[in-house]
Amino acid sequence: MTRWRLTVEFDGEPFMGWQRQDHGPSVQQAIEEAIVRMTGEEARLHCAGRTDAGVHGLAMSAHVDLDKQLTGFRLCEGLNALLRPAPIAILAAEPVDDDWHARFSCIGRRYLYRILNRRAPPTLLRGKVWHVPQELDVEAMAAGAKYLEGRHDFTTFRSVHCQSRSPDKTLDSLTVVRVGEEVQFRVAARSFLHHQVRSMVGTLSLVGRGQWHPDDVKRVLEAKDRQQLGLNAPPDGLYFVRALYPAD
Repeated sequence: MTRWRLTVEFDGEPFMGWQRQDHGPSVQQAIEEAIVRMTGEEARLHCAGRTDAGVHGLAMSAHVDLDKQLTGFRLCEGLNALLRPAPIAILAAEPVDDDWHARFSCIGRRYLYRILNRRAPPTLLRGKVWHVPQELDVEAMAAGAKYLEGRHDFTTFRSVHCQSRSPDKTLDSLTVVRVGEEVQFRVAARSFLHHQVRSMVGTLSLVGRGQWHPDDVKRVLEAKDRQQLGLNAPPDGLYFVRALYPAD
């Protein structure tokens, strides 16, 4: 048996998220069904971080154990052929040690959130960005973001459906930059709470619009109360960028 590390790109719009769901299609289900068709094996796929409905993946890491003798090239080519026309692509497949785990071996995760900040609505980027037509103050949002970096109780920014045992997380960095017509949030941490990134972006967008002061971010963080959250950003603009591992 070989343990394969897969790097997966996907458009999250038509899916209910990464994880298998009873009420709709998922990225995991699509890949597992392609594996069955290719190898005849009912294999379980494990990922670095489960994503919500509508969230996209640039380079999600996952692993699967297979008995069938394959090369990485053949595994990629076969799965990509069977996944069409679903918006999922296997970018790479490589054998790893039996104790390597996509989730538990991961030492860091990176996310990107994209806001299209212009008056005109998106056409080519529809479903891939959050459209905010009001001009956003990037400097004010960056000032508010500084309050969120470091180790905190992120209860305010945690979904009521979050299954994490503790609301305490360490946010390594949260940068806010303007790139052309977009405002981008680049977020790094070892792990995240359910909806944490979307909740932080939504709250910072209120600062960018001038509805909140940067200090209000500190106030709601310290409140440790989900009811104090300013806004939960939609999933459209959120991307899982990559997972980090010791050997990378």
